[in-house]
Amino acid sequence: MAIRSSFRFPKSATRSSDLIRRILVGLLIATVFLAGIQLRRWIGDTTRHVRYQHDIVNGFYWGSEVLKQAHRLSPDERSANSWTGFCRGYFALYDRVKDKAYENEYGLDYPPLRLLVMAIWAKEVRDGFPWVDNDHPKLVNPLLKINFICELVSALAIFLLVRECLRRSRPTQSPLLNRLTQEHRGWICGLGAASVAWLEPSMILDAHGWPQWDVWILPFYLFAALAALKNRWFWCGCLLAVGAMLKGQLLFVAPFFVFWPLLQKKWLPTLRVFAGFVVTIALIVSPWLLRTPAAWIAVAAVANISLLLVLRYKLPHGAAWLAGIIGCAVFVIGAFTGGSFAWLQVGFIYGTEHYPYLFISSCYNLPSLLSKVGWSLKDSFLSAHLGSLHMRITLQWTLRLLYLVALALCARGLARHLRDRDPRGLIAIAAPWLLMFALLGQMHERYLMWGAVVSAVALGVSVRLSIIHFILSGASTAMIVHVMLTDKKLEAMLPTIDVLKHIRPYGSIVVLTCVAVYLWDTISTRIPAFQHGEVRLGATPSLSLGPEPEEA
Repeated sequence: MAIRSSFRFPKSATRSSDLIRRILVGLLIATVFLAGIQLRRWIGDTTRHVRYQHDIVNGFYWGSEVLKQAHRLSPDERSANSWTGFCRGYFALYDRVKDKAYENEYGLDYPPLRLLVMAIWAKEVRDGFPWVDNDHPKLVNPLLKINFICELVSALAIFLLVRECLRRSRPTQSPLLNRLTQEHRGWICGLGAASVAWLEPSMILDAHGWPQWDVWILPFYLFAALAALKNRWFWCGCLLAVGAMLKGQLLFVAPFFVFWPLLQKKWLPTLRVFAGFVVTIALIVSPWLLRTPAAWIAVAAVANISLLLVLRYKLPHGAAWLAGIIGCAVFVIGAFTGGSFAWLQVGFIYGTEHYPYLFISSCYNLPSLLSKVGWSLKDSFLSAHLGSLHMRITLQWTLRLLYLVALALCARGLARHLRDRDPRGLIAIAAPWLLMFALLGQMHERYLMWGAVVSAVALGVSVRLSIIHFILSGASTAMIVHVMLTDKKLEAMLPTIDVLKHIRPYGSIVVLTCVAVYLWDTISTRIPAFQHGEVRLGATPSLSLGPEPEEA
């Protein structure tokens, strides 16, 4: 009996220590969560005197324009204030803006879903406070709640992403992280990365101090990456499409998810990404494209015929193929039946032409350095004569081609890291946002925020790369602060503005160096696990590397 009781004690002690550990972890998570809430409130209060009101006013203005268009198209006041009248105004606004524009200056550059959010917000405000003006500070509260939800979901997505990658990976290049067991390293590093992302200063300043709506697309990118890791390529395309309809800048990094399987010669995943993307876009814009009963009937006919073929030949991944065919049919039928593409011209293309400058405001990137030596966006970088044909490549397109090459290298590096079970695959997932800001022209200073948040995944790879994340975070915060202070030009802040202005070239060099380090770690073929000697057999987990079940 004494021997039996001696064996029970360690088991009871283990259970008690596990319970205590879980309680401490829960308290830590609650503390970080509440600290993030308090930090957002503090930043919202202390930055009120330097708040950048233009984006709030602009969003409320275009939301109100939807309501005005609803009144123009409705027979009476009651119908105009109904949700049916609201939909009439929403679907008609793009065409009205395009028809009334002078020399293609639309003013509106919102994609359909962002315009929808602003219109619903304006409707709720006008219904409750019909007398309120555009500059009322309390108007922004509903949008700040959306920002808060997106920030929280982004932190959760980063936790899941880091945990998933480390669960599959070999030991990292960090001796500190390798002291943790394979089981614990995933969730500990995941919680660390999620906490850093949740408390990211540039994201909080952008979402609650500026405030802007850039954070809305972060959850879609992160969950698209997670879906791709789990071989849910169709849903990856769907998530990218919804995010792009909120903010078009997501389209710059979307090719990364095409290059990822394409460079491995995996054609079916590539097609499934396209299918998910196309059918989701088609679903959202179908009210603009399919404006006649004949158009809807034609789409229904294509859908039925495609369904019969899929069932008849029992095609693998038939649901994805069916969705892709229907999505393409919506665009083709819409083009031949008089559908409107004003949402594309106004909501997406106009945004790429609106600011024909190498960079906007205060940016620490390559275009900013090029502007210092006299380059401009439309300058000819390469030109050639082929008989009577004159070919000219502008600096804008040169930077775009350079970026696409770097993006393809990131996708190739990610595929290699996943094959080798190297945790640096996390760096490859963060790199597209950093490369976008560092290389492309027409970047706003806020756009490094996306890379600053996503690069928090470096906490699951190494201390060195984690330090670089914090440098990028500081640079992103400094650029946003510079623009907010410059907009108000308070006398007490003039010395700070002057300092931030003069450090811009040095900031550009620092950011480009950090991005270059991340790119090198993305494309490097070395395996960090073997840098410091042999890896013990027990350190490598027994994991299945076969593909997971596919969902259409």
